[in-house]
Parts: sequence; structure tokens; C-alpha cells
Amino acid sequence: MHNVTEDDDDDSVTKRLGRCSVMYYGVGHMLNDITASCWFTYLLLFLTDIGLSPRDAATVMLSGQIADGFATIFAGELIDRFGHFKLWHGAGSILVAVSFSSVFGGCVPCKIFGTSSPALRTVGYSIFAAIFNVGWAATQVSHMSMLNCITLNSTSRVVLASCRNAFTMVANLSLYAVAFIIFAVTIARTHADIENQYRWIAYLSIFIGCCFVGIFQLGTKEPRLKVGVQGSNSSRIPWTYWFKRVLYYQVALVYVLTRLVVNVSQAYLAFYVIDDLQMAQSAKALVPAIIYISSFLVSVILQEIQWTGRFLKAYYSAGAIIWIFCGDRSKHAKCFN
Repeated sequence: MHNVTEDDDDDSVTKRLGRCSVMYYGVGHMLNDITASCWFTYLLLFLTDIGLSPRDAATVMLSGQIADGFATIFAGELIDRFGHFKLWHGAGSILVAVSFSSVFGGCVPCKIFGTSSPALRTVGYSIFAAIFNVGWAATQVSHMSMLNCITLNSTSRVVLASCRNAFTMVANLSLYAVAFIIFAVTIARTHADIENQYRWIAYLSIFIGCCFVGIFQLGTKEPRLKVGVQGSNSSRIPWTYWFKRVLYYQVALVYVLTRLVVNVSQAYLAFYVIDDLQMAQSAKALVPAIIYISSFLVSVILQEIQWTGRFLKAYYSAGAIIWIFCGDRSKHAKCFN
């Protein structure tokens, strides 16, 4: 980032932020978080329940992920060059809200052309899935990147990131609470009933998220680009630089594999709960919520441990064994038969 600050601004950007400023920033990713939770938990289940084949449903999901990958790169480059974080955040949030409601609200092209062929439905859902992920990437990159430009105080930066993560938990639990109520109260017997259930979940999620986006936009000031307290410019690192760093590939590999496990588990958990375990419809929300709360509590406990190489290997091995044991389908079947 280029430095455009002056010496008389140093005190304002190095002192610790107040609680209100931290809260205003922390709620800015709520719309992304709550829609992403709904996306990975219920999209495939929703598409197959309304009649799409598993292959077509996977195509819709894949189109969104491809769009997200490219959009993240371009959004990061453009935001890094031109700034205007809040503008990118607002535009991305609008795309997220409109496209997300279009995906779970029904096939828009089918309504326009007056037909509902499988190919048109797949194309229609894929287009809005791509738009959703483009908006999601713009919102995510702008919100995360503005953190380092809001303040130069290292403590405040940690607090801002922690607040952002805390509201991610709030968003996930809010989504599962909404879904639990809707699945428990309403009964779906036809495709129209199923669409109504997910439409209510989507609309309520968007409403909750947009309320927090409004709080963020009104309460957070557009930060000025700054890199140092002394006001010295720093050369801009070219993006090709990272491809020469071994650490880049190490971090990318760990992150990709971790996201793969999390996303696949989240996407297929609802199928497993309903199709294999034959649990009530409300379990599609209750079971993910229990898993999420449990993982949060364990992560809090693990933060209090004094880590050593031996402890790290021991806990990693224990976690892997528990994960494999809990994933054994035959053991689950015996418990529920």
C-alpha cells in the first residue's frame, strides 16, 4: 500500500481504537458469513430437493467456486491499487444479497423464458452462483484488507480481527437458529413447500446480514492508505514475488486441505443426517450447530495450552483418530438402529 498520511495524523492512527469503532468494523462481514454458512450447508440439498440431478447441483456449486477464485485475485489487485474499501464492500454486499436471494428464491431465467428445462435451470442457478461468489469475494477482500489501514496500533489490529471472528460465530449460530425454527415449524411435502422453506431462510439471513452491513457502513470511516508512522513510502511488492517463496506454498497447502475437509463435511452433513440417519428435518440445523459450538469450545481450550512439539503431535494424532472413528458409518448406524 502507498503512504499518503502526514506527520500530524500519526497520533490518531497509532492510538488504540475505541470499543464502538471495533464493533462497527467487526459486524461488517456478517452478511458474508451468514450467507456462506447457508451456502455450504444447504445449497446442494436444496438443489437436489427441488429436482436437480446431483451432477447439475455440483455444477452450480463448482461454477460459484471458480468465480470466487478468480474474483478474489482481481478484487485484491484492484483494491490494492485504488482503495475505496467501503465502496467495494457496499457493492459486493449488494451483489451478495441480490444473487443469494435469486438462487434460493427460484430459477429466474425459467420465469423469464417460461420454461423449466434441466439445462436452463442449471445455467440459471450457475449464473447467480457465480455472481454471488464475485460479490462475496469483493466484500471479503475489502473488509479484511482495510483492517491494516484503519490503525497502525498492533493491539487494535488484533482486537479488530478477533471481533471479526467473533461475529463469524454469531452469524453461523444465527443461521442455524433461523433454519431450526423454520424446519421445526413448517412441513415440506412438495417442491413448492421446500422452496418456501429455503426462501424464508435465505430472506431472513439476508435481512440480518444487511442490517449489520448498514451498521458497518454508517459507523466505519473510510481509512486512508498508510504504511508507516514515520510517513516513509514503501515499494509495492509485485504479486509474482510470492510465487518465489516456499512459505507461500506451505501456507496455501495447509489452508487448501483444511478448507477442503471443512467444506466437504459441511456440504454433505445435511445429506447424511436426513438420508442415512433418517433424523427429523430440524436436525439439518441442530446437528451443524452442535458441531460448530463444540469446535468453538475446543478451540478456546486449546488456546490455553502451552504448546510443544510433542504436545502438538499428540493432539494432532488424537484429533485425527477421533475424526476417523466418528466418520465410521457402521458405528453410527448401530447407534441409531
